[in-house]
Amino acid sequence: MKTLEINYDKLVEASLKYVVIGALKIVAEDGLPGEHHFYITFKTNHPDARISAPLLDQYPEEMTIVLQHQFANLMVSPTYFEVDLSFGGIPQTLRIPYDAITYFADPYAKFALSFSNSHNMPARDESLTGEPEVLKKASGAATVVSIDEYRNKNA
Repeated sequence: MKTLEINYDKLVEASLKYVVIGALKIVAEDGLPGEHHFYITFKTNHPDARISAPLLDQYPEEMTIVLQHQFANLMVSPTYFEVDLSFGGIPQTLRIPYDAITYFADPYAKFALSFSNSHNMPARDESLTGEPEVLKKASGAATVVSIDEYRNKNA
């Protein structure tokens, strides 16, 4: 008899990554609206991350980028995004897999997500319809969502 377990932590984390993808799609198609801007922290040592050797030397484990005024060529794919940024006056293209992201924030919207990155992002279920909705918080303190507090401590 096969025991089937539902890994809710993995499902929730994957769903929250689709919030990031949805926000990036909006910016790729229409630009950043108003004063919105993103802080994105990611694991530079992720096997599918693509950054230059000098940046990897400077940030061997984790790096935070800001998408605000000076970025170009934002391209959003199903498993990663690419963006051109300038570091020390040198333009570079970064490829960041969604499952390498550990933190995403839009300070203007007072919205933030924190990811454990203990699981890879599953393929999108094509049976689901519609685009992911972008969650907004109108006012108040920044909201950081970490699924760690919901994990079963006895498992």
